[in-house]
Amino acid sequence: MANTLISPGVLSIENDQSFITQQPVTVGAAIIGPTVKGPVEVPTICTSYTDYQNKFGTTFVSGSQQYSYFTSIAAYNYFLNGGETLLVARVVSGSFTSANSTPITNGELATTASATLGITPFSASFVSVGSSSFSVNDIVFNFTGGAFANTAAQINIDASGFTTPTQFAAGVVTALNFSSSVSPYNTSASLLHLTASDTVATLNLFTKASQIGTIFSADTLNAYTVVSASVTTNFSGATNEEALVLKTISEGTIMNSSSSLDASGSLASGSEDNIRFQIANSDTAAGTFSLIIRQGNDNTNEQIVLETWTNLSMDPTAPNYVARVIGDQVKVYSSVDGPQINVTGDYPNASRYVYVSSVATPTPLYFDNNGIAKSQFTGSIPTNKNGSFTGATGDLFGAGAKFNNAIINSVTNTQGLTGSDYNTMIDLLANQDDYRFNVLITPGLFANQANIGASQVTTIINNTMNRGDNIYITDLVPFGSNVSDATSAANSKNTSYAASYWPWVQVVDPNTAQLIWVPASTLVAGVYAYNDNVSEPWFAPAGINRGGLSTVVRAEKKLTQAQRDTLYINKVNPIATFPGTGVVVYGQKTLQTKASALDRVNVRRLLISLKSYIGQVANNLVFEQNTIATRNAFLAQVNPFMESVQQRQGLYAFKVVMDSSNNTPDVIDRNQLVGQIYLQPTKTAEFIYLNFNILPTGVSFPA
Repeated sequence: MANTLISPGVLSIENDQSFITQQPVTVGAAIIGPTVKGPVEVPTICTSYTDYQNKFGTTFVSGSQQYSYFTSIAAYNYFLNGGETLLVARVVSGSFTSANSTPITNGELATTASATLGITPFSASFVSVGSSSFSVNDIVFNFTGGAFANTAAQINIDASGFTTPTQFAAGVVTALNFSSSVSPYNTSASLLHLTASDTVATLNLFTKASQIGTIFSADTLNAYTVVSASVTTNFSGATNEEALVLKTISEGTIMNSSSSLDASGSLASGSEDNIRFQIANSDTAAGTFSLIIRQGNDNTNEQIVLETWTNLSMDPTAPNYVARVIGDQVKVYSSVDGPQINVTGDYPNASRYVYVSSVATPTPLYFDNNGIAKSQFTGSIPTNKNGSFTGATGDLFGAGAKFNNAIINSVTNTQGLTGSDYNTMIDLLANQDDYRFNVLITPGLFANQANIGASQVTTIINNTMNRGDNIYITDLVPFGSNVSDATSAANSKNTSYAASYWPWVQVVDPNTAQLIWVPASTLVAGVYAYNDNVSEPWFAPAGINRGGLSTVVRAEKKLTQAQRDTLYINKVNPIATFPGTGVVVYGQKTLQTKASALDRVNVRRLLISLKSYIGQVANNLVFEQNTIATRNAFLAQVNPFMESVQQRQGLYAFKVVMDSSNNTPDVIDRNQLVGQIYLQPTKTAEFIYLNFNILPTGVSFPA
């Protein structure tokens, strides 16, 4: 468009000054606690309550009664009130493992061949054996009675397997088994060996039918010299090979769905929390198949499909390779070199339910140069079938343990766990680089209980202060405590990075429809989410407008004004009950003892928001030139954001200084870039005084 006038006329120019300041990266809440299912000690993001249900479940049965964990109630209320993301760190007691898929077989049959061997002594590395079966590169050997053709001192099976000649390459033969009743199997020595005194001469080799006729020849196979061979092509024990193995991402026996099928095709042990699978559309010409993940409690006519993966391949070089599409990564907590999650596997998990544990019969370069499927690979494609999962270990409760409302807050356990069960996830979430969140809750841990929270709450508060980017909502006391218990617990803490609320509240469990008592943190994370949705983080998450607890039936105690005063003076935010209004969060103090702006939740959360954004801006300047241009680039981003916060009632005033006054030559020579930010945070009206003055008729009102 023209921007000058050459001949007479009118020129209209647009100046767009409405650019919106970039906002900080959005982060949500985090919760540490027990769940019904899900990955153990691997923090996982959920983006909705449905997503949470799929990944972590909702209810469990104990003593013929159905229950929910506080974790599920907290997740429900958080998302109900507008929470966007929730980082869930599942904790358990004991060892938990994933479930394996029942055999996913292909179209290739295993058969048998026989040969008489001459034994040639050789020296090679050996592999240990600890059971009645043994395999090297999928070769199966059975030794039966007879005599050796020559006297050998020992045979060692090379751990690298039979890679030459090519007949014994991986994938050509199926497995290598030794009967424990045969003398070459020496469990005490933990190695396989044959000696001159052993009476073994016949070898039975279980191999693919397509390889019979080429597997035996006059070749010397490592140390084995074939003297003669006969092939049996009609082996009565022929079975299909296993093509691949899937494992559940979720851990624990709840994932075991393998059981008998009834007439309708439903699994006796299938449930809404576990899964089953289906292989469909197997096409050997195209080398593809489909994988369908179904809910464990569906049936043939009423299938509940959770995920569908089509056009999958067994070819590792193809873009639709099954492990590449579904994922094959395993995440495990490790304390080596500091708390962290170790990841094995090459491909990120795209499925929410399973990952590919192994591919036993890959088909590299499935097609020849003419685009025709190679005959040695067509039998390796999984065949159409239904299957389930089995082999997982780990129970929610140990032997004899029960979950019930009477012991829900005993002094020895909380929801079947002890405080120490939380330690690894508390340590892991101290890592600010890997895990971002602005609110942390641990419903079920209590600050005044030695076995179920005292040391853990202290550790979390220290971690939160070190991180400086979130606030911890802590529960002080178990159900049935009194005002003095709560205030005593609060007074033992001193930090602006934590806040406490009391008493407990009663809600309707959204999953069981039963009335249950829950600690305050279970609901308060949702209050924070609602506050941020309708206003800003620097507004007080309290009061009738933003602190209402709509899902609460009643509070454990209906606090009087005097009790609320006592609690607030002692840094405990009361949960009050008002006629016609309901149950409301009626305080916003942090656990900081000294009176300052930071003894209020809204100011602490203002600082968290500002530090988050400004920190993100500053990160982009690391290793940049320490020049006026760099400083101005910083100011150009920070000042507009601070102005927007001021306009949104977060600040009375501010000033950002990053110039030659605080970046003197000696500062620059130390490779430092210094910025100073001055803030006057807005305060909330918590104490409102209304003076009603009665005046005589005719008296003028004061100016």
